[in-house]
Amino acid sequence: MKQSTFKEKYPVWTLELKKDEVKQSSVKEILDYFKSKIDAHPVATFIATFDHYSHTKSLPEHKINPDIKDIQNIIFCFGKEIPSSKVGAVRPRSIGVCEMEDSFIIEFMEAPNEQAHNTMKEWAKALKC
Repeated sequence: MKQSTFKEKYPVWTLELKKDEVKQSSVKEILDYFKSKIDAHPVATFIATFDHYSHTKSLPEHKINPDIKDIQNIIFCFGKEIPSSKVGAVRPRSIGVCEMEDSFIIEFMEAPNEQAHNTMKEWAKALKC
């Protein structure tokens, strides 16, 4: 996985996998994989999926990189404590799944909780066959 900074302030983790490196053949199948991981986790709770591609494409003046075939998010939360009001700014978590011509890109912002962050990294890396 690679760490980068998006728009000079957001810490993002990225894993790009060639399509022949994963069992899944679509963004939906990868989202289903992540949902199974969330459902099996003792603390995490599934919230929703969001079809970012369809939403953006439906807007009258949309701009989508032509290399992107699909992009969707799975939204969930690891929250087992609320130490301050600021936790509402960093939860819930989201993992983005983007389909390109010959690869899938898995991306998420760094979680403030190291254990949650490491769990997301493990889930993403486990996609690779």
